[in-house]
Amino acid sequence: MLVWTLPVLGAIWLAAFLLFPGFLQPMSPTLSAQEVAAFYRDSQNLARVRYSMIIFNWFSVGLIPMLALLALQTRRMAHRTPIFAFCLLACAAGGPTIFLVANLFWLLAAFRPERDAALIQMFNDLAWVTFTSQVGFLVAQSLFLALAIYLDRQPRPVFRTWVAHFNLVVAAALAPAAFTGTALSGPLAWDGLLSFWVKNIAIGAWILVMGVVLAQVVRGRRHAQVLEA
Repeated sequence: MLVWTLPVLGAIWLAAFLLFPGFLQPMSPTLSAQEVAAFYRDSQNLARVRYSMIIFNWFSVGLIPMLALLALQTRRMAHRTPIFAFCLLACAAGGPTIFLVANLFWLLAAFRPERDAALIQMFNDLAWVTFTSQVGFLVAQSLFLALAIYLDRQPRPVFRTWVAHFNLVVAAALAPAAFTGTALSGPLAWDGLLSFWVKNIAIGAWILVMGVVLAQVVRGRRHAQVLEA
C-alpha cells in the first residue's frame, strides 16, 4: 500500500511544480526588490503561488511513508545494530520539514503583496535559499543508505550493490547546493546549473529509482513469504 502511494504523490507534486510560477525557469537572485514585488503583485502569479504552496503543504510530507519503508528494509539487513534504520528515520523527519519551511516563506511573500518591496524580497530570498541550500538531510540520507548496503553481507542482500553506488552519486550531486547562500549568479546560485538543475534532477531520479527498487524488494519479499507458507 505504501509503495502504491508514490505514483499518486508524484503526479500531485508534478502538477504543483507546473502550477508554481517562477520555478521553471526559476526566478533570478539578481532581481531587484521592486521586480520581486511586482512578480507577487501580479494577480495571476499571486493566485498560482498561493495554491501551489497549499498543495505542497498538504502533500510534501507524502514521501515519509516511502522513507519509513526504506528504514524498515534497512532494518532487515545483516547488521548487528539498528543505527542505520534510526539514522534514516531521522533524515525522513528533517528533510520534509525543511521543505515545509520553504513553502511557508513563499506563502508569506504572497500573503500581503501590498507590503514593502524589501520585505517581499526578503521572504522570497528566505524561501529560495531554504529550498535550495538545505540539502544536509538528503545528503546524509543517501550516505547512510549506501553505507548500510555496503555492510549488508548476507547471501541475499536486501539491496544490490549498484543501489549504494547510485546513492553516492546522488549525494555528490546534491552537495554543491549547500553553497547557494554564497552566490547571486553562476552555477551555485539558486537558479544555477548545480544548485537548481543538477540538484532537482538528482532528487527526482532518487525518488523514481528508489521507488522502483523498493517495489521490487517488497514484491520479492511477499513472493518468498508465499512460497514459505
